[in-house]
Amino acid sequence: MTQDVKEIFGQAPVGPGMPPAPAALAAKVRTLAPSMTRSMHRVAEAVAGDPAGCAALTVTGLAELTGTSEATVVRTARLLGYPGYRDLRLALAGLAAQQQSGSAPAVTADIAVDDSLADVVAKLAHDEQQTLADTAAGLDTVQLGAAVAALAAARRIDVYGVGASGLVAQDLAQKLLRIGLIAHAHSDPHLAVTNAVQLRAKDVAIAITHSGSTGDVIEPLRAAFEHGATTVAVTGRPDGPVTQYADHVLTTSTARESELRPAAMSSRTSQLLVVDCLFIGVAQRTYETAAPALSASYEALAHRHHPRGGAKR
Repeated sequence: MTQDVKEIFGQAPVGPGMPPAPAALAAKVRTLAPSMTRSMHRVAEAVAGDPAGCAALTVTGLAELTGTSEATVVRTARLLGYPGYRDLRLALAGLAAQQQSGSAPAVTADIAVDDSLADVVAKLAHDEQQTLADTAAGLDTVQLGAAVAALAAARRIDVYGVGASGLVAQDLAQKLLRIGLIAHAHSDPHLAVTNAVQLRAKDVAIAITHSGSTGDVIEPLRAAFEHGATTVAVTGRPDGPVTQYADHVLTTSTARESELRPAAMSSRTSQLLVVDCLFIGVAQRTYETAAPALSASYEALAHRHHPRGGAKR
């Protein structure tokens, strides 16, 4: 990854052998929770819910607190990205210090049927902010940089997504088109596969799926993968089936799902953040050609936004 890309995202790469930053811990727990055993989930929930208290416990103490074993505590620490429990304790202490130095969020409750619109706005704003912060904290910038490099050099780019993820796919394809890249979004699974089998080594295919198990998205990504294209998965489940066919995985985070706020709403927010990071990274790498292409697209559409003769006052 180039230095300018590192600077714009403001964090060091997180790779194998390098534990995630303390701020990413809660997001990591939410992301991996569906794939954990019940005992590991109890450990993860404990450390995310009370980092200060758990930081003061030995591995034996945390095992007793959660009704699990020392081996389970160590396995949970490793699943969360830490070499061992000692490293997890250090991260918990850092997270506790961050929480003490900042103000606690004022809004944490789920949206209720009888909430006022003012309360709905406040709760949604809080959840959106937390989702973006969690996604940024957990985003692997090494994987992001590799995806950016592949996109910048791509002959052709396909983006697959259905439902809410399909809207995000269209957003990314439109952005890339405006800086001169050949990019298309496909939400129809038949067209997606038809296009995927035409991809080759210098092409890139991107699958966007919150669950990581959407068949209509996995099928074209698999076809692109098997035909030699570079593949990228943007997903909330880094252990989902879609990652089997992804050269690079970009993990998103979501807020808590509720009856009135399905996962699609919060997942779209985090997906759009990842899409914007991809776009900015590519625009940086291809600036000499991207800037003129973007200006040309603005000029071509200007008359549609400004009526002839100017606006009447």
